[in-house]
Amino acid sequence: MTPVLLMNPNTNMATTAAMVRIAADILPGITGWTAPRGPEIIVTEAALDAAALVVAGADLPAVRGVIVSAFGDPGRDALARRLACPVIGIGEAAACEARQAGRFAVVTITAGLQGRIDALMQGCAENATYLGCYLTEGDPIDLMADPDALDTALLAASEQAAAAGARTVIIGGGPLGEAADRLESCAPVPLVAPIRAAARQMRDILAQASP
Repeated sequence: MTPVLLMNPNTNMATTAAMVRIAADILPGITGWTAPRGPEIIVTEAALDAAALVVAGADLPAVRGVIVSAFGDPGRDALARRLACPVIGIGEAAACEARQAGRFAVVTITAGLQGRIDALMQGCAENATYLGCYLTEGDPIDLMADPDALDTALLAASEQAAAAGARTVIIGGGPLGEAADRLESCAPVPLVAPIRAAARQMRDILAQASP
């Protein structure tokens, strides 16, 4: 049985490989799944909804757990109802970690998903204060193609969030996992990397379930 499966709800196989590498630091042996259809990067609510249908209906191998590695957690709830194993979304996992700081925000490149992200974060905030999304400038697809420009844009938005009172910032996006790692040492406040947050949560759940 495969230990854990990381599901990439977009169709970019290089992104899947990068996300698996990040999660493997915490979950050795994790494997990846790439959506068979859809966009290479999810930037609209319509694309997020379409990805949810693909994830929810996926024919998966036997696994001990699943991580849905898109920040809007598309299809997570439906998949969790269908499978007997734990199913974790990186968005919810990141919020659960970030809320421990008391005041948190999201920095992301996808303005078209702001409403969905806000709803997810507010639903997970509990007693913490969610300060909202801080958006980068520039086209998200162009930013993803230029790591230096991406890092500069994410850092600027993180500084805005920190100035507004955020004590921690979530870098909101599965494909942004490598950027979150690069920015960790220079960010104005501690960063939450959603893939790592989900991997830690999955590791702890599986450890508790082991005899």
